[in-house]
Amino acid sequence: MALISKKKLIYPIGPVLRRYLIKYSREVDIPIHYHELLRYNGSVALYDTKDQDTLWETVFFAESDREEIHHNVKKIYALLKAGGDMSVMAHLFVDRIDLCVYGNTQPFRVRIVNRINDNFDYFYIKNADASRVYGLELEDLLSPNRISYLVHKNTLIEEHIAGIPGEKFMKLHMEDPHLNPIRLAKEFVKFNERCFVRLLGDMHSSNFVIDVTPDFEETHYRIRAIDFDQQSYESKKSIYLPQYFKENNALIQLGMKYITPESMRQYQREERALITTRLKSSHTEIEDILRCMEHDHLAPAENENSLKAELARHYKNPEFLGCKNMGEILRLSLTQVVK
Repeated sequence: MALISKKKLIYPIGPVLRRYLIKYSREVDIPIHYHELLRYNGSVALYDTKDQDTLWETVFFAESDREEIHHNVKKIYALLKAGGDMSVMAHLFVDRIDLCVYGNTQPFRVRIVNRINDNFDYFYIKNADASRVYGLELEDLLSPNRISYLVHKNTLIEEHIAGIPGEKFMKLHMEDPHLNPIRLAKEFVKFNERCFVRLLGDMHSSNFVIDVTPDFEETHYRIRAIDFDQQSYESKKSIYLPQYFKENNALIQLGMKYITPESMRQYQREERALITTRLKSSHTEIEDILRCMEHDHLAPAENENSLKAELARHYKNPEFLGCKNMGEILRLSLTQVVK
């Protein structure tokens, strides 16, 4: 069972990573920053449609601040979704701004609504943590999913990742007669492999969503990470393997029931082949981000020493013991895929 005993440290964005973000147009001047949203003067608990506490609070701003804040928040949405085309703001309004008080970085979630058709979207304004930025960039480069985010100074803007929260899916949808257990179990094996190879930790059921796509003949599933705080941070190999979290037991049991050891190895090889293809197609960007990580401080020394020892045993590769930091450990982990 995977357990995290200590709260993760927050690492600021350093000059090396900042240069990377500028080079690849992730660093964009934005009209409002995280600390300015802390000027709210009241909040109420947010409940879902079944009157369950969501653990988010809807915040309220003084009349003198609200119009300016809402206008600037819409500008950020235009930068994130339309490349800065401010004409998209004409029919948008800010319906709600929520605060997650229990999260590591206490993010704000903004709900944007199109007044013409009531269609809505979300995005997030957060304190920038270097671990999370590396996680987002590696997700964009190495996973099957593209992801949009922007950074300015100490503020991080993230798009909303749509899907059914893993915890909710396992509670409400596992008995669905239309569920395809083999396809879902296969996707969990592939997700498990992706997380391990690129060292994304803490993928229990609250930190990923399941995207369900009905096809003309079958249903397809994609498991997507939504929390990237634990990128290349934890000391134990098991933290990077979703199969070791008790919160994921329903999916684990599905795999044990429907996936044979031979099939599991096949799916793992398939996922590693796809990662190899991405490593080759985005070679320049991946090389640049790995160099940044190798010059950055992303975890306590004891975490690095413990992880490289465990990976040396796992891969039977003593080269891990010579790694000096998490960046070098990740580079060597990716090298195992190519081999």
